[in-house]
Amino acid sequence: MKILLLVCAVSVLMALFSLKLAAAETPKQGELAPAFTLTDQHGQTHTLVQYAGQWLVLYFYPKDDTPGCTKEACSFRDDLAMISKLGAQVLGVSVDDSQSHAQFANKYHLTFPLLADKDAKVADSYGALTNLLVIKLAKRYTFLIDPAGKISKVYLSVDTSKHSQEIIDDLKKYAVKSD
Repeated sequence: MKILLLVCAVSVLMALFSLKLAAAETPKQGELAPAFTLTDQHGQTHTLVQYAGQWLVLYFYPKDDTPGCTKEACSFRDDLAMISKLGAQVLGVSVDDSQSHAQFANKYHLTFPLLADKDAKVADSYGALTNLLVIKLAKRYTFLIDPAGKISKVYLSVDTSKHSQEIIDDLKKYAVKSD
């Protein structure tokens, strides 16, 4: 009986994962970044076009106020002056709403925009969506977008404790090449 229950449970899980809707393909280095229009924690609208002429760190994260997401956001906060000095803006994106973003930003003193992708269309356009039936989460992906709006680097495997420094190191390399 226990084996039958285990087989049924595994079958249900496999069925759920097979029903998972496939996200769009992740944009590649050198491709134009997919356009977006999203609202931040203050109700301000942000579009990709707004950031033309500067570097953009567009990072997707699963959920506000969870351990890994908090660590990553606080690292970006702590390194924001250096990132800005290198000519880049940081934008965080998750499928949480603006109110959740506001609470998260206030709690951890996050001064960069956190964009609410409630319908998950932007995460999907960047191939950064995990969609399990009714549960949608952004994958922990980051895109370094150059001043011309092209993807300079894609980060699909992120160590939250080192990611901000990795971005700084890459900005130093890429910004020098583009000057």
